[in-house]
Amino acid sequence: MTQILAEFIAPTFPALALAHFMALLSPGPDFFLVVGHAVRRGLRGTAFICLGIALGNALYIALAISGWSFVRQWPWLYRCVELAGAGYLLWIGWALVRSGRQPADLRLTVAAPLAAGRQLLTGLASALLNPKNAIFYLTLMTTIMGSAASLKQQLFAGAWMAGLVFAWDAGLAAAIAHPAVQNILRKRLGLIEILAGACLMLMAVLLVAIPLL
Repeated sequence: MTQILAEFIAPTFPALALAHFMALLSPGPDFFLVVGHAVRRGLRGTAFICLGIALGNALYIALAISGWSFVRQWPWLYRCVELAGAGYLLWIGWALVRSGRQPADLRLTVAAPLAAGRQLLTGLASALLNPKNAIFYLTLMTTIMGSAASLKQQLFAGAWMAGLVFAWDAGLAAAIAHPAVQNILRKRLGLIEILAGACLMLMAVLLVAIPLL
């Protein structure tokens, strides 16, 4: 049993798992996207967004495992992805703000969930259009995991991280969608959507502005 575990779990895996989990605790665009949708649409309206986010993370992890590092060598490509991500965050952020500004009687109604495909693309785009994900996973896999790790160990670590991203986001959506929590938040749905949307828009502005400072 120990040999089987050693075959799939690298000695550096605990450090990598801890670093990845600490990063999950830091609210980013995906966090506010999940909160903004879960507060009105519940788990059904957010589950595939969480799956899309996890798949986007999984793709960047796969690219990191394959040794993909040209994003560091071509700053203009990184910048293009940043600008595309900023535009996307502005768009979905404004959509949440606009939803939160609806009349009170409309805000108190639970919105119909988006189609599964549209949810999936929303989450996938959020993850893929954040180039910091590429740098983050590349750093984790090269600096912490190290070159001594076997392919099986890297694949196990990648599957763990992608699975944890989905579990974390889905757990967050499920907690917000719980009836007891919904009863508490019901009168604040609009405010929460506006704040979530505003945070996404602020992150978009920072993506554009920080490299210019």
